[in-house]
Amino acid sequence: MAPPYPRSPTVRLGGLAHLARFIDKVRLRHAGHIQDYNFLTTGFDKHLLEFLDVAPLAIEQRILAGGTDEEILAWVRANGRPRSADEVARWSDLLLSSKPKDDEARQRFQARLAEVAAKRGTTVERLPKVSTWAEAIDLDEDRL
Repeated sequence: MAPPYPRSPTVRLGGLAHLARFIDKVRLRHAGHIQDYNFLTTGFDKHLLEFLDVAPLAIEQRILAGGTDEEILAWVRANGRPRSADEVARWSDLLLSSKPKDDEARQRFQARLAEVAAKRGTTVERLPKVSTWAEAIDLDEDRL
């Protein structure tokens, strides 16, 4: 059985990239289905929480209290920094188009691709070509 993966970061909820994935990650981790996701302090999660300006533990508690995606989105809008639709769209587009920006990040990116290739029993060169972090996530989770 394939491991349960959260939704792709490209799935938008209320226009926000990564929010649906974040919700899934909190739920899956709490249910014991995933352990290796740091959903509060690194990567896209950190950027999302900073953009929303919500307390990490408060949103985690709200998600675990249950409800639909739309109810959690309403909570985010009521408890986070107000953002216009244009701000949300620009931020989401920037997040989804982000690429490794320095040598250290490029090395992490290549290491992630090497891990994916090893899991698939192939070489990095034979994987679908990806250049963004969002694409690397989708590749890693068998969406590409």
